[in-house]
Amino acid sequence: MTGTLDDAAVGALSTWVRERGIGSAVSDVEPLTGGTQNVVVRLRVDGRSVVLRRPPPHPRPNSNRTMQREIAVLQTLAGSAVPHPEFIAGCEDLDVLGVVFYLMEDVDGFNPLTEVAPAYVADPRMRHQVGLNYAADLARLSAALWRGRPLQQLHRPGSFLARQIPNFIGLLESYRHDHYRPESLDVGPLADWLDGNRPPDGEPGIMHGDAHLSNVLLRREVPEVAAFVDWEMCTIGDPLLDLGWILVCWPEDPDPINAGRELAALGGLPSRSELIAAYADAGGRRTDHLDWYVAMACFKLAIVIEGIYSRFLAGQAHRDAGERLHDSASRLIGLGVRVTSGYNPFV
Repeated sequence: MTGTLDDAAVGALSTWVRERGIGSAVSDVEPLTGGTQNVVVRLRVDGRSVVLRRPPPHPRPNSNRTMQREIAVLQTLAGSAVPHPEFIAGCEDLDVLGVVFYLMEDVDGFNPLTEVAPAYVADPRMRHQVGLNYAADLARLSAALWRGRPLQQLHRPGSFLARQIPNFIGLLESYRHDHYRPESLDVGPLADWLDGNRPPDGEPGIMHGDAHLSNVLLRREVPEVAAFVDWEMCTIGDPLLDLGWILVCWPEDPDPINAGRELAALGGLPSRSELIAAYADAGGRRTDHLDWYVAMACFKLAIVIEGIYSRFLAGQAHRDAGERLHDSASRLIGLGVRVTSGYNPFV
């Protein structure tokens, strides 16, 4: 299996949808472009276009738990004002496809990583407004209800912020193998500053965990977010990390990961300071320690994407993705260190 479903998997899936009463037949399976972490395919169930999401061909030890997390996210957000795909059904029976997977609605929208709808090409006001609406939707996510819903299972007592440095240093160390040494990403000075300047914890809330323009679908005719996607890093924690994350990943200098590059190339997107204002106007959280959250976003994102480089060196990921993301990880750590020294990327 590569980035789609082979004939045996399609047959097993067809049996499953019949048994679940979802439909009678699966057809027209096609891979969707996007992230490097999971397999995402569009297919039809009795003529209805839906999307299936499952772990990669070489699942990681936590791949099935990640799918369970994403299922809980979509179930929790059902009926909320947060743009998200409608959850259809999930499967935790490993006898079906060998992994946990789920079906969700096929959202009508475009991903600005690879495409720009004609309306946005023609009108810079569309590009500007969609950025502001994106920040506002992130504020709405931070206020979404989660207690008493499936995502509550992810809430841990104690300080969320205090856990971040040891957790992600541990994640980086887990990448170690015969061909990769974690020391190749020099995170020590940034980690020390983050640990020594940690702000107090705020009220726990839902955080996407990987919020940037490559992880959204935008509506084609109006400047709105159709859905946040790729929820694999979602948790109950400090939503201000999401704000720091979008500021780090915003496609203007400094731009360490080149997210939303097709849209950004046209110009007209709001500035980082305008994003912060739109987030606040939509009811987002206070931003008194924003430099810390930006630096932490650099730290966490660098370690997350460094995992693809480690997997490439182990023969489990493509060279182009591995080397590109290793370069991005190094630039993220450099940006984080600059922020700790007083550099302000918001002006």
